[in-house]
Amino acid sequence: METKMREISEKVRSNIRLSREDGIYLYNCDDLLALGKLAKFKKIQVSGKNVFFNVNRHINLTNICISKCKFCAFGLDENDERAYLMSPQDAFEWGAAAVNYGITEFHIVSAMHPHMKLDYYVEVIKRLHEAFPDIHIQAFTAAEIFYFAQKNKLSIRRVLEILREAGMGSIPGGGAEIFNNEIRRLLCPRKATTEEWLEVHRIAHEMGIKTNCTMLYGHVESIEDRVDHMLKLRELQDEFPGFQAFIPLPFLPENTRMSNIKRTSAIDDLKTIAVSRLMLDNIAHIKAFWIMLELPIAQLALYFGADDIDGTIVEEKIMHAAGVATEKGISKEEMIRLIKDSGYIPTERDTVYNIIGTY
Repeated sequence: METKMREISEKVRSNIRLSREDGIYLYNCDDLLALGKLAKFKKIQVSGKNVFFNVNRHINLTNICISKCKFCAFGLDENDERAYLMSPQDAFEWGAAAVNYGITEFHIVSAMHPHMKLDYYVEVIKRLHEAFPDIHIQAFTAAEIFYFAQKNKLSIRRVLEILREAGMGSIPGGGAEIFNNEIRRLLCPRKATTEEWLEVHRIAHEMGIKTNCTMLYGHVESIEDRVDHMLKLRELQDEFPGFQAFIPLPFLPENTRMSNIKRTSAIDDLKTIAVSRLMLDNIAHIKAFWIMLELPIAQLALYFGADDIDGTIVEEKIMHAAGVATEKGISKEEMIRLIKDSGYIPTERDTVYNIIGTY
């Protein structure tokens, strides 16, 4: 083992925080097994042999979007023949149809629709919450919430208050992309900036609303950008804790305006999981989002620091628009088997990581 790797290993085992330089070194190091071993050590320290999953239903309200992000294959103009917008009743029926699967979460994200006012989103949340008060609603990325605030001429705090009153329980981690505003201007100029995204989560945490966080990697960013992204999340979590899980998302180039870029390798995906586990020492859970990584890589990620494999989903549309070849959802039984086969304890959780049962 190289001297630098030994130093980093000592730091991790002594609970000493890693530096930016350490993160960059780990990304560039070729000793994948040593990296995996260290990340797995940290994962066991944090959550033992448990690997978490939940039983959830994704509700993607619309694919009509003003954002036009270059890395997105989901958003469309409203006059596109593939465009759709669910009415509150459609969304309710879509959610209600999955209740008998034993779901504990409605996961609602969509797009930045040019015309829909906040009332529409409130109505969707309210109907589901009133009919199924025991099912947690995780809804709207920070980019969407920032857009709602702008469009409705309200403060971010007020938008969050209104959504929480309607029944929203927590916020997903999407829309973070990569925290480099030059890259954001190039790829997603109409979306919240780095500072605006972080501000939504800061206010949510101040209000006691739990959130997740993500990073989109494998497009035009550098290794330094990735490590800086993690450091910004770590900094916010130090100051205003509230992030429950970090979810690294590999860029899926198919059907996007960046389809010339090659999909990330399995090595890159596993390194990213491991580095995030080691750098994000104050975020308890690292999620291997199986719908994007594909199930075999998600299983392997459990040996590289991941302790959560996400949910059963039932049917997902955003990633599948980018040509992802995974199933649109899997059964709870399949999820349990995948985790057991990896040598871990399948642990069903709710959205805020209360344990429902182990298998």
